[in-house]
Amino acid sequence: MRNTYLRELYEIAREDKNVLSLVSDNGLIVYDDFRRDMPEQYFNFGISEGHMVTAAAGMASCGKIPFAYTIGAFLAYRSYEFIRLDMCLQKLNVKLVGIGAGVTYGYLGPTHHTTEDLAVLRCIPNLTLLSPATPRETRALVRYAYETIGPVYLRIGNNLPKELYCEDMEVVPGKLSTLRKGEDIAILATGEILYQVMEAAERLSKKGIEAEVISVHTIKPFDEQGLLEVAKKYEHIYSVEEHSVSGGLGGLLAETLTANGCRNRLARIGLDGCFAKGYGTPIQVLTANGLDAEGIYQKIINGLEQREGWKKNIY
Repeated sequence: MRNTYLRELYEIAREDKNVLSLVSDNGLIVYDDFRRDMPEQYFNFGISEGHMVTAAAGMASCGKIPFAYTIGAFLAYRSYEFIRLDMCLQKLNVKLVGIGAGVTYGYLGPTHHTTEDLAVLRCIPNLTLLSPATPRETRALVRYAYETIGPVYLRIGNNLPKELYCEDMEVVPGKLSTLRKGEDIAILATGEILYQVMEAAERLSKKGIEAEVISVHTIKPFDEQGLLEVAKKYEHIYSVEEHSVSGGLGGLLAETLTANGCRNRLARIGLDGCFAKGYGTPIQVLTANGLDAEGIYQKIINGLEQREGWKKNIY
């Protein structure tokens, strides 16, 4: 994911000399090619994320297109006031790139987890929010961020998972992407946890439950009409995220369904009123918090068996 972003940004910056790469004393090795080939378009601000965002706003006011890159937890939380006032209030053409989405930095614990960024940033006016899960989504959304005039926040993980999209499938920014067809329930996910969701869906299939899996790579602007079409087809809808369910994807779905008078049964799977517990690899932390494929599968099975009138015999 990170390397996919860097390759796409490299190509964009070669095409457009107004594109600048800003870092806060991280990514030094992975930016070697960029720094060597386009040194005049590269700026390292040191461990000073707020200053980086403010400088990016100043650069944007002069016609530049800065991509400010650092760990998402430090970018979204430490720089919040600068994002709100210097970027979004002024509607400036700054692109924020938060790496380490969710619990990617599992060994470093909650200080480095980016598990509330969508919640705190979603309420800021004028800010586009993008949350890709796969390399193809990452490439498409980096290009979309570049082409969007105005503030953008792009959250990405550090892992390099396989592609989930078929060759003939297109990523359309602003629209939901259906990656697996189903007839019984719908599961909407955002970010790299989508891989765990796809595996959970295969396990559900062995129990006779066919789940439609949908990637929500564009959080804002959200595809409201797409969700309403899903709501017409499925009584049972699940959200899954490596994030707080309050204000995150689960909150977004709940708000949208309620505002449109939908009566679907929505279950939100994610961090519910807590920080992620445990230390280790991302999958170890996901497992400790019941957000690996098995945990997601069990939550859905347990939820369905408690709902009267569920048409399937899940045993």
